[in-house]
Amino acid sequence: MKSYTSETIRNVALLGHGGTGKTTFLEAALLETGVTKKMGKVEDGNTVSDYDKMEIEKGYSINTSIVPIEWNNTKINFIDTPGYFDFVGEVNAALRAAEAAVIMVDAGSGIQVGTEAAWNACERYNMPRFIVISRREKDEFNFDNTLADLQGKFGTKVVALPWPLSDIDDSLKEAIAESDEELMEKYFDGQEFTAEEISRGLMTGIAHGDIVPVCMDTFQMGQKVEGILNLLAACVPTPTHHAPYHGTDGKGEAVEKNITKDGPASAFVFKTIVDPFVGKISVMKVVTGKIEAGAELYNTRADKAERLGKPFVLRGKEQIEMPSAEAGDIIAVAKLQYTQSGDTLCDKNALVKYDALDVPSPTYYIAIEAADKNDEDKVGTGLARLKEEDPSIAVDRNAETHQTLIGGQGDIQLGIIMSKLKDRFGVTVKTVPQRIAYRETIKGQSEVQGKHKKQSGGAGQYGDVWIRFSPSQEEFEFSEELFGGSVPKNYVPAVEKGLLESMERGPLAGCKVVNVKAVLYDGSYHDVDSNEVSFKIAAGLAFKKGIVEANPCLMEPIMHLDIYVPDDYTGAVMGDMNKRRGRILGMEPQMGGGQKLMAEAPQAELFDYALVLRSMTQGRGRFEMTFERYEEVPKMVADKIIADHAAEEAAKNA
Repeated sequence: MKSYTSETIRNVALLGHGGTGKTTFLEAALLETGVTKKMGKVEDGNTVSDYDKMEIEKGYSINTSIVPIEWNNTKINFIDTPGYFDFVGEVNAALRAAEAAVIMVDAGSGIQVGTEAAWNACERYNMPRFIVISRREKDEFNFDNTLADLQGKFGTKVVALPWPLSDIDDSLKEAIAESDEELMEKYFDGQEFTAEEISRGLMTGIAHGDIVPVCMDTFQMGQKVEGILNLLAACVPTPTHHAPYHGTDGKGEAVEKNITKDGPASAFVFKTIVDPFVGKISVMKVVTGKIEAGAELYNTRADKAERLGKPFVLRGKEQIEMPSAEAGDIIAVAKLQYTQSGDTLCDKNALVKYDALDVPSPTYYIAIEAADKNDEDKVGTGLARLKEEDPSIAVDRNAETHQTLIGGQGDIQLGIIMSKLKDRFGVTVKTVPQRIAYRETIKGQSEVQGKHKKQSGGAGQYGDVWIRFSPSQEEFEFSEELFGGSVPKNYVPAVEKGLLESMERGPLAGCKVVNVKAVLYDGSYHDVDSNEVSFKIAAGLAFKKGIVEANPCLMEPIMHLDIYVPDDYTGAVMGDMNKRRGRILGMEPQMGGGQKLMAEAPQAELFDYALVLRSMTQGRGRFEMTFERYEEVPKMVADKIIADHAAEEAAKNA
């Protein structure tokens, strides 16, 4: 493929609810431009953009895919995004690289949750957008009714747009007039706009988000897609009109970079593909300068130089070499050693580090383990590779519960991760019940003796300590109040070590013990048989006895939640939170409608919350969750946890 200039490139993200025809539209465009001879179908698994094995099996997109279309001396880089909520990280990354978005709306279904999510994403990124109504051959479709619904939901900036421009109705005239003060005066004076004024006003309105065209052309099975391509080629802002990319320079000071072919090269990596045959492929947007094969660019996050091979463009899985890429273009480079999604590559003499990707925090976790214990290392390696491809997943090895947790946005995303582990890395994993990192502590005081005495022929073992236990604000406090040499000073560190080791496993449910003060105040020793090991064992015996006698209790992690929901679902969400032993702390109305609920709830009650909230709000609710503190577990709940632990221990020893 030939190289294009910044003025002849258009970068367009395809957004919308799952199943609205984004992939089908691309198939029509590829057929229209002669790239393919036959239009692929999602149900047949032969489309260009859904080429991943998992996508073919599932019948829907799970990855962002780049499909460039060459049209009338313009290259339109379409960035096809998944429509399901679990893959919002892919959408965020695509919008960082695009200058405009096309929101697909199904003619029969109308405005869906994914339509609203796509619109809101464009609002967050101040993204110019177009609306294309797909599958208009459906009997129930009425353009005027659908347009009215869109305007009712998103405002009067949504206007019908014929292309090429012919008859302009009053709503479009008014929208064009509002883009420019001179045009507004002319409009109110009843004067007609010239063709140049219409074009200028339309372009300005679209670029600023004041006009959102609803394309009046149709496309189905490859028909009339040329009208949409003409519209996008003419009206999508060029890369040079993209808002400045924010970042920091080599001194850590804030900088803004406009897309320009002039100056040293820099690029922002927004997507990584882990190909089992080719290796890692880094997909990037060239921000400044020009990138050519063999260039050496510096990774400012890794502080490492990368030697670039031949740049190429992706069309689905096809790799098409190109001689060079100018600012504004989207290219791919294979086998970069240090580069990850979100990284910046730049000239070492003009360092810049662009802001990282907007990666959503995981809200849904599952615990997994290898079906074959011998595959544990392969699981870790596979997850690390998959996280390169999808930085929105989290991988956490919990040191207290000894479980591997993977986190994401929902069960679809995590199910895909498990499938990829098997397909790409040959390791089967299974889900297991997720354990909570409970803690144990004390509410009272105790004074106990721990005595270890063992005689076996030769030198024996002897250690004897008296320790006072009480609650503490610190995780662990230790001191000694010895007198008269009852315990030699050189054995005191062994006593502290024995207590610290014992705190890793409490007497109630085998959990970590915290917030305990221990004072060694008396004891005895034997001139021959005493040693550090004996006093360490004695301390452990005192700990077990002392914690039990000091009114021990279980503590559980309490999470803080910020829950964002439309007004209609507020009552249901609050009621559900109460059922989870949670409490609502407050409410805040949000700009644009809806409520923010601040809540707290035990982590043990929130394993499925991401799925339940989505179901309860028809996909319109979202939440953010952070650890807040530990709190005592209610007695009925604690009794069950302790009983379950006892049964588990008995089963191990049976």
